[in-house]
Amino acid sequence: MPAVQFAARTAVFAAFVASVLVALAGWLVRTRRVSPFGPLGRALRRASDPVLRPVEARLVRLGGNPVHAGWWLVVGVAATGVLLLAGLDWAMRVVRGFAWARAAGPRGSAAFLVDLAYRVLVLALVVRVAASWFGYGRYTRWARPAYVLTDWLVEPIRRILPPLGPLDWSPLAAWLALWLLRQLLLAAALG
Repeated sequence: MPAVQFAARTAVFAAFVASVLVALAGWLVRTRRVSPFGPLGRALRRASDPVLRPVEARLVRLGGNPVHAGWWLVVGVAATGVLLLAGLDWAMRVVRGFAWARAAGPRGSAAFLVDLAYRVLVLALVVRVAASWFGYGRYTRWARPAYVLTDWLVEPIRRILPPLGPLDWSPLAAWLALWLLRQLLLAAALG
């Protein structure tokens, strides 16, 4: 494992542990397990309030309960850390694939481009599906690129394979079609 990935994993783990400690400190004071007016309670509030206040404000704006801010902080840090590590891993794979493609010549370059296009389109499919789960549609600013990248494949499949109740199978069928196309193109490029 390269040093960059090890450092990133260590930093994400440290941020996660810090968020758990901040959430625990805020919970102890809010539930009065520790007196908020004693020396320990004041120290815990001084440590946790600057981190929890922005999360509480965001929760209140979204209609949530500010008491749960600490645990939302933990979930947010964990999700952000997982996405950061996945993005770093993806970038490292692309760099390694590019180095391999340069050494392998034109056929390797073609295989690298096919694989890179496949990975980008699958990522767009995942973003599209996840956005629909959370109620974000095709006109949401951050989800629009995923729809633009995948509409050419998902929409014709959707006309053939309509949704079955609440389940839309067209992104899964699109992923399968992309995988088959990738396999065929890689066999042609490397074979």
